[in-house]
Amino acid sequence: MQNLVGRLTALDPDASETLKVVSYFDTLIAGGAGLDGLLRGAAALSGVVAGVERRGRIVRHSPQGLRVTTEQAPHSLKRQTRNGSVWLERSGPLHANDEMILERLALAVDLTEARRDPEGALETALDSATPIDERAKALARLRIQPGTRIRLIATPTDTPAMNAPSTAVPTRYGILRATLDLTGALTIPEPAGIGPWCRADQASESWDGAIVAHRLTEPRTPVVDATDIGALLILAKSYDPRHPHPDVLTLSRLDPRSADIARVLVESDSVRSAAATLGMHHSTMQAKHESLTRELGYDPRTITGHARYIAAALLLRLTSTP
Repeated sequence: MQNLVGRLTALDPDASETLKVVSYFDTLIAGGAGLDGLLRGAAALSGVVAGVERRGRIVRHSPQGLRVTTEQAPHSLKRQTRNGSVWLERSGPLHANDEMILERLALAVDLTEARRDPEGALETALDSATPIDERAKALARLRIQPGTRIRLIATPTDTPAMNAPSTAVPTRYGILRATLDLTGALTIPEPAGIGPWCRADQASESWDGAIVAHRLTEPRTPVVDATDIGALLILAKSYDPRHPHPDVLTLSRLDPRSADIARVLVESDSVRSAAATLGMHHSTMQAKHESLTRELGYDPRTITGHARYIAAALLLRLTSTP
């Protein structure tokens, strides 16, 4: 575990300590670390004993990676998990990253529990790579028929839980909480992405939509329904943000002022009305329109150019760091 900390520091010596903690636990989760591995990691990062209580059973590990059976020290910091709690046994003031270490440990424990317990049925039902008969069995454990109408809701892991089945799920945009909605009457915390309604045995389709919708949230629109994205959802779900399209790269290189002008040009009825919206002279806006057309490689005010701009702007939001 100490070696992993060293490797993270060597890979990115300028990264903040918080980022290193996040990367550390993401690496453990991706590698399928068990409960003992997660505890050893938390202890190594914090330099103190880390413990977990699950259904009445307590396990503790020292920073040296050994199980601890001595008398338990007072908890300086504690977090609840789905089936118990986790803590750090630090005497004296908390260190800067103790809160983050414990938060990531609690999340990792919940994720590991969900994968290995019957309660992990929801994660199985969301996995399109899982054979359909296994997904059907998972739905049965949730007491849901394959043809039941459902939708998935994606929220950050630290938002309040809804009164419905949920689990933490790794996605290409980080770990999100998936919540199964059967009624459409849940009180949804913000920010949230809502997937389309579908059959329960097609839950992965709704989850994919919820992930995209969550990625498109912003302060002005903290809850996004994938249904409102329309046919663009097909494009968004198939897009790989690791390999941005040239139109996306070109749009990302615009300075903020040019990007704002391009957006207003596309949204306005005419170049003249765009100039009025931005408080620019018509001739200045006309010149900027011509300059943007050259820079983008297409005229964003033509039918085809308008479609290209809208698609690129959507995919840019899926590409950019939140």
